[in-house]
Amino acid sequence: MAGKLEGKVVIVTGASAGIGEATAIALAQEGATVAIAARRAERLNAVAERIEASGGKALPIVADITDETQANNLVQKTKAEFGRVDILVNNAGVAYLGEIDGGNTSEWRRMIDINVLGLLYTTHAVLPILKEQGVGHIVNISSVAGRTVRAGVGVYNLTKWGVNAFSEALRQEVYKHNIRVTIIEPGLVDTEINNHITDPVARQTSEERRKSLTPLQSEDIAAAIVYAVTQPQHVNVNEILIRPTGQDR
Repeated sequence: MAGKLEGKVVIVTGASAGIGEATAIALAQEGATVAIAARRAERLNAVAERIEASGGKALPIVADITDETQANNLVQKTKAEFGRVDILVNNAGVAYLGEIDGGNTSEWRRMIDINVLGLLYTTHAVLPILKEQGVGHIVNISSVAGRTVRAGVGVYNLTKWGVNAFSEALRQEVYKHNIRVTIIEPGLVDTEINNHITDPVARQTSEERRKSLTPLQSEDIAAAIVYAVTQPQHVNVNEILIRPTGQDR
């Protein structure tokens, strides 16, 4: 039986690990051809090999989406290779936590570059293709941190609230072109993103929160994405907020 995404072409950023890897695999299992992008070539190639070993089709593209030229080339290379782009999953992101006073401003810039500007660049690059096709879907990975604010998470909150606001404005601009926009807002997920935290207090707090509950797995988020992108064309799942059962906020 053909998958629900047979014949579709998908770009997934941040696809070398975690949610991006799980999403690429899940979409390929539904029949999509996946262009997977990340900076780590070895990890990216391993994901592509895993997909193809299971009968799927994957194109690994090494790209740093914080570079507008590389983000644009990612989209254009996918279009040139497969003739179209149907779905863009803006997954790439980092989380550097810590209080604002005394915060590491280079980490702030890095978060804004990846979580916000990288997402903007890939979206900007793909929109003309989707409009020309008259159909498409953009999935932006936000966070519960895009809805609730906590001390010590301020700049990460800023980036994810920005993703949410941008996504809704985008939806209002592109729905007339038959383009859907979805925000996925995970709570605590068991990924390597926790390893990004360099502030010792913030890292300890994060680790304690992880130990206090059973976190989501990357595959849980991938399943939510598959759900959103496989709905009938007249159905636009705008937002999915998904937390571990044991998470308070």
